[in-house]
Amino acid sequence: MARKQVEEEHENHERWLVSYADFITLLFAFFVVMYAISMVNEGKYRILSDALVSAFHKTPGDSGGAHVTVSTIPGAVLQLPVIRPPAPNQKAEQQKRENRDKMKNIAKDVASALAPLVASGQVRVTEGAQGITIDINASLLFQPGDARLSAEAVRALSAVAQVIAPTDFPIIVEGHTDDTPISTAQFASNWELSGVRASSVVRLMIDRGVGARRFTAIGYADQRPMADNASVEGRARNRRVAITIESKVPDTAVDVPLFSAPKAEAAAAVPTTPTTAAQQGTAAQQGSAAPPATAAQPAAPTGTAGKGPGTT
Repeated sequence: MARKQVEEEHENHERWLVSYADFITLLFAFFVVMYAISMVNEGKYRILSDALVSAFHKTPGDSGGAHVTVSTIPGAVLQLPVIRPPAPNQKAEQQKRENRDKMKNIAKDVASALAPLVASGQVRVTEGAQGITIDINASLLFQPGDARLSAEAVRALSAVAQVIAPTDFPIIVEGHTDDTPISTAQFASNWELSGVRASSVVRLMIDRGVGARRFTAIGYADQRPMADNASVEGRARNRRVAITIESKVPDTAVDVPLFSAPKAEAAAAVPTTPTTAAQQGTAAQQGSAAPPATAAQPAAPTGTAGKGPGTT
């Protein structure tokens, strides 16, 4: 019986075309993607560019807004809306003018009430952007190392209180000393001495009818000198009490939302009721104005350690 011959499989020499076709297809897709992402919408790009140029080159007093017209397609015109700045708040501007007039009148009245002391150089009245500042030499108000007001100080501060009592501007009372160290039974350092002296002035003015909620008492010790402490005259200028009548009208504070947090977390994290700057300072002013236990009128000092009278 004859054996069946096995036919040999024909070898395909063109199989490389399959791989080559796949490579060409992928290469074509790659260049199509590159071409697509390289295309820029020229019309939108022009609109953005012209709008930015117009916004940054507009003069501060120009209230007419900016018109930007761009032709992206022949026959088609795209016109952006006119952007106008908000109209000024007439009520706020009127209030600022009234406050400036009031501050000028207060400065004039205070200078008149303290005219003899201003002429002698013991009191200095200045008016600036923050308001009116009354610098009173400590030698006029207190004995060395003491925080009790003298009779002359009571008369001078009562005259100031009579002028500022009818107004409603915030008041900051600052106590300052020179760099001479002090250590007594009443005051461990110049920080305590300057703070209690500021509180003594606040208490007197409250007793003379000035609203307690308007006050803030601050002790700076020797950290805010007006002159060089190397000389006797400089140390005398640095020992002072400064009364600042603020002219700024506090703005309404606006809470900043937490954009990255969910609404529920943002609502829990941010207070819902806005607080004005004047309300924020009320607690500090009341705490400073109210007679604290540590700021009571001290007894006569037993003496300044290592220093003679007139050095603190």
